Order: sequence, then structure tokens, then C-alpha cells
Amino acid sequence: MISLPRGGYLVETSEGHLQFGSPPETIKDTMLLPGGTPSVFILPYDHFDPGTGMSLAEIEFPTYFNFFINKKKIEVYVHPQHVEKLYKVFREAFLGPETVDISSEYDKTEGLPVPELMAEMKYFRSGLNIEDLLDIKPIDEKGIKRGKVEVFPVKGGGFKVFESGKLLAEVPSEIKPQVHYDLGKTLNEPFIPPDFGITCLGPSHGFDPKQNTSGFILWVGKVGIMVDPPVNITSWLKDSNVNPKLIDSVILTHCHSDHDAGTFQKILEETKIKIYTTPTIMKSFLAKYSELTRIPERTLMGMFDFSPVKLDTEYDIHGGFFNFFYSIHSIPTIGFYFLYRDKTFLYSSDHQADPEKLKEMHEKGVISKERLDFFLHVPWEMDIIYHEAGIPPLHTPVSFLNTLPKELQKKITVYHIAEKDFPEKTDLKLARFGIGNTYYPEIEKHKLEEAYRILDVFSRIDLFSELPFRKSKNLLLNVKEEKFLRGEYIIRKDTPGDKFYVIVSGNVEIGGLDSVEDKVYGTYEYFGEASLVLGTPRKADVIAATNVTAYSIEKKAFLRLINDTPVEKLIRRIAETRSGATWKIIKKNKYLKELSSSQITQLELLLDHTHIKGERVIIRRGEKINNIYILIDGNVEKNLDGDNWIKCESGELLGDISGLHKAGPSQIEYRVRGGAELYRIRAKDFSSFLNDNPGLLMSILFNYR
Repeated sequence: MISLPRGGYLVETSEGHLQFGSPPETIKDTMLLPGGTPSVFILPYDHFDPGTGMSLAEIEFPTYFNFFINKKKIEVYVHPQHVEKLYKVFREAFLGPETVDISSEYDKTEGLPVPELMAEMKYFRSGLNIEDLLDIKPIDEKGIKRGKVEVFPVKGGGFKVFESGKLLAEVPSEIKPQVHYDLGKTLNEPFIPPDFGITCLGPSHGFDPKQNTSGFILWVGKVGIMVDPPVNITSWLKDSNVNPKLIDSVILTHCHSDHDAGTFQKILEETKIKIYTTPTIMKSFLAKYSELTRIPERTLMGMFDFSPVKLDTEYDIHGGFFNFFYSIHSIPTIGFYFLYRDKTFLYSSDHQADPEKLKEMHEKGVISKERLDFFLHVPWEMDIIYHEAGIPPLHTPVSFLNTLPKELQKKITVYHIAEKDFPEKTDLKLARFGIGNTYYPEIEKHKLEEAYRILDVFSRIDLFSELPFRKSKNLLLNVKEEKFLRGEYIIRKDTPGDKFYVIVSGNVEIGGLDSVEDKVYGTYEYFGEASLVLGTPRKADVIAATNVTAYSIEKKAFLRLINDTPVEKLIRRIAETRSGATWKIIKKNKYLKELSSSQITQLELLLDHTHIKGERVIIRRGEKINNIYILIDGNVEKNLDGDNWIKCESGELLGDISGLHKAGPSQIEYRVRGGAELYRIRAKDFSSFLNDNPGLLMSILFNYR
């Protein structure tokens, strides 16, 4: 039995390789093995891992590779309850939605032609059905028999593999995806986003074992917009010294697994992001991930902000004016172009741009004359063109791009192609991978950039989102930019408080707090508020862990700024609550320990420190859930059913979270015996906190299913 680098297991038998579990991109692990890519897959009961936000049932690329390259049909074995679910997941990726009506996605007053997407999809389908590519079969409790090989499910999960009656392998019940990627060119200091730039997250395609799969970040107005982020990109960004809060949105172009897997991981990363796509594509996305996670579509939809785009409407995203269009592909897929300052940019997305193929589609009545003319002319008018390339007929052959006029080639950066397939003689550019290879096009400067930047930074801090507009001029007049070198003290413990700080770039380390280690704040986080509003000396040292740029406001100006605003009450509350003690208890909890420093600060705002003496039921079964608790110290017991009481541990979250999320009564009872020290959180506040932090919500929902 071989443990695959990206997760799952391979068992070698006389019937060929059997693969157990199929996390994303395991095709890259198996395609170069002596035995080749398996054609038999046996999937675990759970098809999704909430810890990594990854599928354990990514059969899309193994299916394509076996069918189109190896000329084989694959077999996939799943729990009997999940056969239809997996069919639905694969259908959305391979064939797209059963019916498509995009008429509402166009503004009819403009009179623009609406593409016949179903006709285009059928053209690329060439009569193929799911059954032509794979069989999805139920796992019989009596086992799976293939020649001399037998696979038996084990009670509680896992499998035993026998050949000719001899035990070959015991496959564990838990199959964990492994984070696997190439970092590319990195930076020593935290990344500082530009006014305009493009970072390549991966230049290649899903069958290239040597390079990351394609995707990129657009930096517009110093804020990141991910475009089809590849799998594991959230971990890649952290290791590349990029703060996740610098990226607040995703453009999802379509629902092939090499384009949507990283999107779902980003949804689960920290605070809510915004996703731009069409309702048609979003419907496919929700259908896929609802079946994989077994979480209702409505619940998944609440984990992010969906911004539905129309195909003839201009959208302002961080100062860039975006227009979207349906590209020519096998399932609904969008590309886009935008204007930012004095530059225009186009991304083709997965797209068939060969003029001969487009003309053939027009002659056969698949696409209209207007649609043909658009793709023959509009894309090439842009200043910067990011164009995919790949294997026809679904993709644009790089040989066509290489026939374009030299001046046009010089504007084009090619994505979605392996380096070995890129032409040697060309004026095209191959996407350069890594945060250190971020491309910075020259753009015209804006006279009010500094004021815009200050307002943007403060608007991204929850506390200051409540600052009245009338106070904005005071903010602009009193903010100063300060820079600190790595290792420099910004604040020293026990000194008088004189300034409030907001981090613009870099990380700071909080030292001198009892029982707290590795307390680090990053971009869009703040510090120094406690001594200003409480009139006490500084409680901790604050040291620049990297080079740091921060905005500071002197004490008197800061107090005037927040006076008589909603911010004043919130600042005072966080000053009184935020401490080493709260951090320590939160980090004890199995769900909360993975929260970022920013998320912990949000949670600290909700905590009410309370003591309960004697014996008391704090949450009663069958009653409405009014409060959730975190146990600091003392004796608290929980009763799940019957007379069996279980002692709770320090840091434990007390409350029926599943019941809270469903707005139902508690199914668990909690009682204090002999006294306890607790943090109390109002149930409605904790529910809002979960909704704003979908990764935590997903983790808890999986535990309570």
C-alpha cells in the first residue's frame, strides 16, 4: 500500500492499482507511476474534509485522463447512499446543468444577443454521456470482487484488501488530503499589494505533475481578487508571506475541479468573501459542494456573499470597471475584461479561440454572427491579455496564438499550459509563477490616493465600519504613517499610552503577557487602544516581527475621533476584554484554536466574564438556546442523553451549536456543580460570529452532523 503525496492510498494488485480516496490532483501523483493511473476508485464514506476544505472524491480528472488518454472507462465504488450524489457532482463538471436559461442574465433593454449555451455545450459534448466515461457503483457490504482480488468494508470505516485469500492491505478509515504545492519565487518580507498588479498562482493545467494548476490574483486598488484559485492556494499564500485579508473576493469562471476547488477553500479561510459569477455557474457550484459536503445549499450560500453578474453590465470592483462574457467552452464559463485607470485587461478563461473552429461553429448554427464577431475582434483590443491555451477542441491551441501578429503577441501572457508545450520561438509570454514574480504594469497616478488608502484601511476594521462619515475628515487630518524595522519596539510595557496603531503591512508580536506565546497581529489589525481609553500603562510590549508600516493616531486626537460614536463603546469593551487570559482559553478549544488573531479579537468583543456559584442548570434540554459558554475553570457537566453526565474541560465550548444553527431547542443539557468561571456569549451574537467565519462554522457543522 502506497500513501499518495496528495492524500489517499494506492494498493497494487493483479487486477491493477486500486485507489482509495481521491483528493484533488492525485492524478499528478499516479500518472507517472509504473502501473499508471488507476481505473478503479473506492471512496470513503465522507467525500469532504472540513479541515482542509478539500474533496475526497475528485474523480473528474482521473476520469478524463483514463477516457481521453488511456481509452479506458473507470469504475468508482461508493457507499450506496451516495451513488446518486456523486453522479450529480460529476454531471455538473462534465456536462454542466441539465437545463440552462441565461436570458435573465442579460439586460434585454440593451438588445444584445443571448448565447445559446445549451447548443454550445452539446457541440462540445459530441454525444457523450456520463455512462460512456465511468460507472459509479455501490459498495456491497459483502465486498467488492475483481478476479482474485476482494475488498471488504470494515465496520467503522476503512477497508481490507485480499488477493487469493491473502491479506494485501488494510486501508485506514480516515483519508486525509495532504497540502502539496510548489512555492515558486517568494519574498522575505510580507507582501505589500500594489495599486495594480497580477500574481500568478499557477501557470499550468491539471495533468501537469511538475507545476501548479492555473489561477491568478488581480491586485486592484491594493486589494486582491482571486481568479479561479487552484487547490491549496490558501496555504500557498500564507507560506508566500501574503496576509489572507488582503484578498476579499473571487471571480469564479466555471465549475471544473481545477478551477473551483481553491474557491471553496478560500470561502472557509477566515471572514466572508465575495464571489462574482453568474447565477447559472453559482447553481452548479452549490450543487457540487452541497453533495460533497452534505450540507444544504442554503447553508453553503450563507458562507459567502454572492454578487451575481449580468453579461452586459459594468461592475465597479475596487475601482476597476469590469465587464463579463460567456466564453466558448463545454460547460457555462465566463471571461471578463476591465478598465483600471488608463489600462485595459482581458482574461479569456477556458475558451476555444481558434478562428477556424469558431467559424465552423457559426456555420453549423451553434453560435450567432454577433458572438463570432465579438471573439474575433474584441479580445485583441485590450492592453494586457491573459489567455488560456490547451488541447483542442475545448481549449485554444497555443499554435494559433503563436500565429498572431508580433505586436499582439507581446501583449499576451499564456496560462493553462505546461512549460514543455510552450513554443521556443515566440513573442508570447508564459505566466511566471510565484509571489516574487508579481507583474506590476505602469498606471497613471491618482491625486487622492493617500486619502483613499487611509479610508480603505480603516473601513476594513470591524470597529471603524461604524464610524460616522462626518468623522472621516478628522480621521484624515490626524492619521500619520509610521515605519518600523524588524525587531524594533513599537510599544514598551508599563509606559504611558500615547498612540493608537493600525497595521497597514507587516506583522507585530505581542510580548510580556502571561501565559501567551506566538501572539501575532497582521494587516488590518490594531493595538494600543487599552491604555488610551482606560488611562492605564501599556500592558505589553509590541515588537515589529517583520518590517512594519502602520497608521498611528495620537491619544487626544483618537479620543476625540471616537467620542460620541458607536466606536467608543466597542473600543472600550475590547480594551477591557482583550488580554492574555482570553487568548489562552480560546486557544484551548479544539474548534477555536485555529482562529486567526483577527478572528479572536472579534470573538473577544462578544465575551462576558461571569462566575456562577453552587449548582445550576445553565442550558436546559428542550428549551431555547439563549447563551453559549466557554469554560474557564470549575466543574461543569453535560448530558447528551439519559443519565450519563460528562465532565467538561477548560476551554470547551458549552452549547448545542447544531441546535443554535438550526434555530431549534437545545438537545444537550449543561449544569454547573460547585461553581464555575465562564465566558458567556449571547446565542444570537455567536450565531452571527459563525456566519461571518464560515471555516469555523463548517468545522462545527461536520462535528454535529
